[in-house]
Amino acid sequence: MFASARPITLLLLLHLLGSVTSLSIQTPAPPIPSQVSPPSPVPSDVPSFPSSVSVPPSTPPSISSGGESATTARCPLTTSPSTVVVRFADPFTVNCSIPVMGFPVLGWEFELGTTAMPIPEATQGRFLVWSVDRMTEWSIKPMCFALLEQGQCHIDLPVIVYKPPDFVSISVADHSGPMLEGREYTLQCEVQDVAPVGRLAVTFYKGQSALRQLQSNNTKKEPVTEVFTLDIIPSKEDNGAQYWCEAKLELGPDGPQHPPVVMSEKLNATILFGPNLVCPPKLQVREGESLACEVRGNPQPSVTWFRDGQKVALPAHSSKEHAGKYTAWTTGHLGQKNFTVEVEVLGGRGTTNILNGYFLLGVVLIQMITWL
Repeated sequence: MFASARPITLLLLLHLLGSVTSLSIQTPAPPIPSQVSPPSPVPSDVPSFPSSVSVPPSTPPSISSGGESATTARCPLTTSPSTVVVRFADPFTVNCSIPVMGFPVLGWEFELGTTAMPIPEATQGRFLVWSVDRMTEWSIKPMCFALLEQGQCHIDLPVIVYKPPDFVSISVADHSGPMLEGREYTLQCEVQDVAPVGRLAVTFYKGQSALRQLQSNNTKKEPVTEVFTLDIIPSKEDNGAQYWCEAKLELGPDGPQHPPVVMSEKLNATILFGPNLVCPPKLQVREGESLACEVRGNPQPSVTWFRDGQKVALPAHSSKEHAGKYTAWTTGHLGQKNFTVEVEVLGGRGTTNILNGYFLLGVVLIQMITWL
């Protein structure tokens, strides 16, 4: 049986049930005129009803929208599950039931204007199961209906047909190769052939830290390819970081227990920076300590130290005579920079003094042992 316009469906069903003389309803719903549209005229080619069957002109019960229990809306139909979430080309089964007696006909049909699919014959029982062996439609709007003396009521069944992405990739838009510190770049995550894209959540990551989650406003039900973007400004700390993105279909509580997730490959970031001086402009060291002042960059810059206009090497064991101003001339990928460091050498227990102290202590101990 295929879906058709409801007035014709109802009349044909009533004609097939012509032997029914009287039907009673145990829990009749009060009429709500504001919710009911007048019936459509009967086409001339539809057979007339037998004289033993009549449909009172009273108002039908109110109509529930959605696959939840419609008891509170005076239409006691329910579906299980309340929402069908099915992967494209997979089977599904849904049951429509009514908890009370007195409904002569229970059936499935489609909303006008939607694609028709095979549905089971209407029944006079209290439940009707609809099974599909292979879901091949992306957008359908089925409903379960019940006929009664006062008219009919129905309940809509939401159906979500999904397809995980074929592939997810990450790249830097309009750029390749290393990135420069402090400049803005755009990461783009391309999700290929996914449905429905409106239920897709895309998350950008740096390492294991989530940067941002994005969603699409596209309401198309069929598979599409969509690109999500995120602007970043890398710093030298991001050199060697891995950027990646994750695409997850959020299908709700009636969806699969583990939502479909597809991840991109890792994008290894190379950040060019420097030269940068890794020590304070005023440096204090103790006598005997090394004068450590590093210049870093990517790539590693060349460094030449000068003191009083003379090229020097930084001392490994500082003394008072090493105090003064030092200038580093550096050349890196991003250009040339000069840094000046003022060095102050403090007296005290530097490395040399500590070693000397240990030596003197050893001499004293040896002499004490000799005396004993």
